[in-house]
Amino acid sequence: MIASLQGKLVHKSVNALVIAVGGVGYLVSFPASRHDRLPVVGEHLFLHIQTVIREDSFNLYGFLDHLEKQMFQLLLGVSGVGPRLAMTILAGAVPAALGRAIIAEDLVFLQKLPGIGKKTAERLCLELKDKVEFYAAADDSGVAPLPLGLSNREGNDFSEQSLRDAFSALINLGYSGARARVALEGQPSDLPVAELLRLALRSLA
Repeated sequence: MIASLQGKLVHKSVNALVIAVGGVGYLVSFPASRHDRLPVVGEHLFLHIQTVIREDSFNLYGFLDHLEKQMFQLLLGVSGVGPRLAMTILAGAVPAALGRAIIAEDLVFLQKLPGIGKKTAERLCLELKDKVEFYAAADDSGVAPLPLGLSNREGNDFSEQSLRDAFSALINLGYSGARARVALEGQPSDLPVAELLRLALRSLA
């Protein structure tokens, strides 16, 4: 499973990039709406990667930040939403705006996104409303704050990224934002993310 790629950007097309890593060129799906954030061809690039394997295909989907990748993973869990549609949705809205629209059940906003009709918009709200609180709290540049209740913990030695990763992992496992916060708030503060997640899951069992 490929989780990230770091190499030279050798080609851009409308919806894909080619990244050269160790003499191998990787074709990565990437939305045209994010091209303004890319370096010029020939420069190095780091991408978060979601690998999607089907019986007849092995596709890579690239993201410039981890929030986009995590939102992509959530979208794939919605019935009727495949990788192509999930990428189309993210091409039309950053995770923060998408999260706010889902929480507010803003069907008008969602139906303005390419490929989204009323039924799909309703499914997004129904299936993701309890999972996108963290993303909705981010600003539109993609920078997310710590989960509420965690940023001011006394004696907390976690880096912000570690807290985000642990919180996001719980959300991706299907827990609501409220339950994920409670589980993390009750844990010791000097543990690596993997151990933090293990203890949080134990408390949620």
